[in-house]
Amino acid sequence: MRPLSSLFILLFAVVCPFIASAHIGSSGVIVQKQVGKYQLLVSIQPPDVVPGTAKVSVFVEKGNPTSIQGRPVYFFEGDEGAPEADPLTSVGTNRFEGSIWLMESGSTSIQLSLSGPDGNVDVVVPVLATSTATRDMPAGTGAGLAVMGLLLLVMMITIIGASNSDGVLAPGLPKARSFQRRRLIGMAVGGVVLVLVLTGGRMWWNSWADEYRTYQLYKAPPLISTAKPENGQVVLTMQPDTTGFSGNWRRSRDFNLMVLDHGKLMHTFMVRLPNMDAFAHLHPTRRDSLHFITRLPNLPGGKYLLFTDVVYRSGYAETLTDTVDVPSVKVSAEQAAQRTIDPDDSFLIAQPIGSQPENAGTLTLDKDMASCGKPGASARLADGSTMIWTDKPAAILDAGQLYTLKFAVADPSGKATKLEPYLGMSGHAAILRSDGSVYIHLHPVGTYSMASESLLVNRIADTARVVPRLNGARFRDSIDTYLARLKTQSASAQYAALAPEMTGMNHTQTTNNMVTFPYAFPKAGTYRIWVQVKRNGNVLTGSFDTQVR
Repeated sequence: MRPLSSLFILLFAVVCPFIASAHIGSSGVIVQKQVGKYQLLVSIQPPDVVPGTAKVSVFVEKGNPTSIQGRPVYFFEGDEGAPEADPLTSVGTNRFEGSIWLMESGSTSIQLSLSGPDGNVDVVVPVLATSTATRDMPAGTGAGLAVMGLLLLVMMITIIGASNSDGVLAPGLPKARSFQRRRLIGMAVGGVVLVLVLTGGRMWWNSWADEYRTYQLYKAPPLISTAKPENGQVVLTMQPDTTGFSGNWRRSRDFNLMVLDHGKLMHTFMVRLPNMDAFAHLHPTRRDSLHFITRLPNLPGGKYLLFTDVVYRSGYAETLTDTVDVPSVKVSAEQAAQRTIDPDDSFLIAQPIGSQPENAGTLTLDKDMASCGKPGASARLADGSTMIWTDKPAAILDAGQLYTLKFAVADPSGKATKLEPYLGMSGHAAILRSDGSVYIHLHPVGTYSMASESLLVNRIADTARVVPRLNGARFRDSIDTYLARLKTQSASAQYAALAPEMTGMNHTQTTNNMVTFPYAFPKAGTYRIWVQVKRNGNVLTGSFDTQVR
């Protein structure tokens, strides 16, 4: 890592609100990419209540921008409906920070415009603007407002009583007892009316709060999953539960409008409970708009957590979750070899979380591997090679601190070995907290979907004020046709087709044996990290455990 990046990691503590949307319980959006002559590390923390402000932090690892401006661009309004950009404030050497208002829920992007002697460039970062929390009024504020409200109520009742009596009194005449009676009657009637008004206001407020919790507060559509034996194999079937969509348009989804991300319609991760000792990364096939199916690899039976990442045509990305019981099925070696449908599917059987050794055997590293840094932990891979977590800052990591997780691969002899693109990238990672409350699918460029970025960039380039409505069935058919054609191509042809989505990555090493991921663990606990790379045509998975305080 560059010295400036190391400095940034020391200075940059990420505030991590829990967001149950594109990932589970993880931080906002972290981006590390090359744009023009600039190498950027960007963190965006969207608000958990919309309208609200997104906190934007930009560190320029390479280049010298004189100014950075940011603005939200909503998918359905596009560039023409976006507000004016606000400048970010320079807070240190090559560091800029600012707040950007997000006024609407839904698929959104933050467009950052950099200007300086190294050129003028734009960066589009996908952000999911949606309410994920409720806010309680502080006790002190509530007490103060209650006292002021009570004072105003008493004053209003007094004014009503005085106007009902004194208003009919001629100047200079003494007040009769009837006037006192009129004042009391006016105060009583006014008090009753005001209480009724306040009661109606409270009922309206409670109704609005219930509507917010029911319709506006984010909740992913439920997923109905089953795993059943069929002809000596276990078949996983998934179906989004659309019950209630007709009465709740804010939470409805048109699953016909799902798009490919890394060349796949779905990325499904399965982890066995409670020990997290079995892991699978699968890509189910679509039967129709609501039914998805895949054959499971040779996984042991048990209860599994299931996380399915999907992206819609608007760039809206979310994770559907479920638990599924996988039966134990005895299969032959030939059946086990043919269990999966997609050649990019993979799985790993590992030791229970917390029991893995720091090093998976003695390492013999050559000078190229030594340059990667002192190994912090290692894992033996299925082909005999070794994956090494290099430059691990400490045995126990800190929650909210931004890290660059670096993993290198050595062949069985200890020499640095070349990695091949896996789903268009140098590697993928999945991180899960031991209780399942934190899950994220990581890429070398950060924590966001490449498909979301591509869709939102194209939307900004489109000057149309309104997005045309699409025929869902036709759109689904076009996606399925393209996917079927993509599956018939060679690995190199598939990589060439996916390459336009993977712009801005700059993680190429001299020997191309390393993959890195920027990430900030959102809270303390025990985590397992699965890192996936491709070598000699095989997808390899290494697992690592770490404590976070």
